[in-house]
Amino acid sequence: MKIKKAVIPAAGLGTRVLPATKAMPKEMLTIVDKPAIQYIVEEAVKSGIEDICIILSRGKNVVEDHFDRAPELEQKLADSGKIQMHDEVLRIAEMANITYVRQQQPKGLGHAIMCARPFVGNEPFAVLYGDDVIMGEHPVCKQLLDQYETYGLGCVAMKEVPFEQVTRYSSLKISPLKDNVYKVTDMVEKPATPEMAFSNFSILGRCVLPPEIFGILRGIPTGAGGEYQLTDAMKILAQQAGMIGVDFLGTRYDMGNKLGIMQAAVETACNHGEIGEDFKLYLKEFVKTL
Repeated sequence: MKIKKAVIPAAGLGTRVLPATKAMPKEMLTIVDKPAIQYIVEEAVKSGIEDICIILSRGKNVVEDHFDRAPELEQKLADSGKIQMHDEVLRIAEMANITYVRQQQPKGLGHAIMCARPFVGNEPFAVLYGDDVIMGEHPVCKQLLDQYETYGLGCVAMKEVPFEQVTRYSSLKISPLKDNVYKVTDMVEKPATPEMAFSNFSILGRCVLPPEIFGILRGIPTGAGGEYQLTDAMKILAQQAGMIGVDFLGTRYDMGNKLGIMQAAVETACNHGEIGEDFKLYLKEFVKTL
């Protein structure tokens, strides 16, 4: 079946990028001229998603405002003859049907996904992590949806990470199927040591899940960090039915990390249609001073 629903967990506090996130949600930090979460919503829409549930926490109403209509602004832009800008503002509000759910306590990603249970119903759905912006010609969400349609199994986006860093991520037990597609039969969230890892392939930012994941989530205890870990539920899913891992095409930026934010801004600016060439000229001159 065609998957039309996606969940974007965006309730985290963004403590790694304080003080910028003291009053501004990290999802609203800009990459050149758009907030990070808009890139994620656009990826979902380009993948064929029509209905999106964004999981928020207290103090993140600005995310809702960004995707809402702004009649006064729209009218002012129209009256000023700024039609292209007017149309862009309107497009943001009309991209998808967006629902908002509040995660009242910071109990982890697994708990955040449970908060979306009424929205999802008994359908498979995509999950696009609010921390991860992934740029590329082919939307990563669509890469996973294609494999879900092929195999009928839950899918995860994955990449190799340095073995010495695998304890910061998840680790997947995999076997090759074809090209960049693998069978996943086990996983562990943040292995205590690199030696305890199955591989240095880790889940990064995207997955597609069957509705059975909710029954698994209801039965798991808290995991790493005392939170309900989605990886722990996907581990059971992988062991019981198997999952698919896609070594995705695209560049991932960790928007919960100061270096990731700067990399996203610089690399996006270099390819920006309006400022790209001027920015590259500036950058070439600036690096000479380093």
